[in-house]
Amino acid sequence: MKQMDREKEKETLNQDCSRREFIKAAVLTVGAASALSVCGLASAEAAKARELSLSMAGYKFDRTRALIDGHVKIEGCNIDFTESGIGDSNTNVFSGPQTLDVTEIGIQPFMLAYANDGFRDYSLLPIFPLRLFRHKSVFIRTDRGITKPEDLRGKTIATVGYSSTSLTWIRGILQEEYGVKPEDIQWIISSKDSSARDAGKASKQENVFPEGIQISMGPADKDESDLIESGAVDAVFHAGEPRAYIEGHPRVGRLFPDYRSTEQAYFSKTGIFPIMHAVAIKKSLVKQNPWIIEAVFDAYSQSKQKAYDYMAQAAWFKDSLPWFGQEFDETRTLMGDNYYSYGIEPNRKTLEALFRYSHQQGLCSRELTIEELFEPASLGLVESQA
Repeated sequence: MKQMDREKEKETLNQDCSRREFIKAAVLTVGAASALSVCGLASAEAAKARELSLSMAGYKFDRTRALIDGHVKIEGCNIDFTESGIGDSNTNVFSGPQTLDVTEIGIQPFMLAYANDGFRDYSLLPIFPLRLFRHKSVFIRTDRGITKPEDLRGKTIATVGYSSTSLTWIRGILQEEYGVKPEDIQWIISSKDSSARDAGKASKQENVFPEGIQISMGPADKDESDLIESGAVDAVFHAGEPRAYIEGHPRVGRLFPDYRSTEQAYFSKTGIFPIMHAVAIKKSLVKQNPWIIEAVFDAYSQSKQKAYDYMAQAAWFKDSLPWFGQEFDETRTLMGDNYYSYGIEPNRKTLEALFRYSHQQGLCSRELTIEELFEPASLGLVESQA
């Protein structure tokens, strides 16, 4: 022990001597006052060099903007953030070069890769950058006698990305809330998406076709809007809005015209705010830097809080929507102040519903659990603002 103490003392003395020599040289070169600045810069550069470099990707939402723009930092990290479509991020992680350390990811494609393909290179963090209610996503021919969800039985429906998260939610809601099962419908898979802009190329996990379902491929030169415009299909399930609806085709409308009220009633009944995307983190990174889990979670949460603050304090007069403030207040009244919550417990029911739907629909080979998909050290994380 004495020998070790002497060696440690000698090492400290050498470091002190080196620091004194550096300061002395700096004083001779730039003067005493400037030398202190040189030492400070050197320390800052050294600290920066010790930071972990992270390659990240995702969309620039209001809730992630502060993180992407650098107004919120991930403690101990330097980040290189690339704005990326979800299809490209999914492909990079599941079958590509895996250059991303932390990335937004489609939660259903992740589930399918994990359950069906044995994918284990990444795990999930309970951060959910994109959530959307899905009643708005059902578009119908208005001349086919479809006035309620039950009228979809026996109809032909076009989709893009049959096993995507959004389509899995739509089918799950229809079955659980209205008794309309996937096998009650004839499905046409469109090879093109009329509204595709920045999603990127779909990963193979977004086109898994279960057995026992009537599925056929649409014409190679037609997108889903072509099919509903021509009358080849009775309806379209779409993650966004098909071109036919955007352009105001006279015979294309929404199944739920007042989808806002329908979706609010659904939330009041179920407490479910559907999750589309989560955040995936490379397991090798976590193994070497276990502290990174909480650091990433806190940064995403802080970035979201800045969006909340903006909406509460300034959006009512800075944004173009004339009743923005009222909409924000009504949303919080219905769904709570932290309605875009991160963490497991506030979202357990929502996650387990999606796991159940995916298995029921013959997509996931088994019903998954939260504990196996999410990084173990993230299961107890709670937002400090919550």
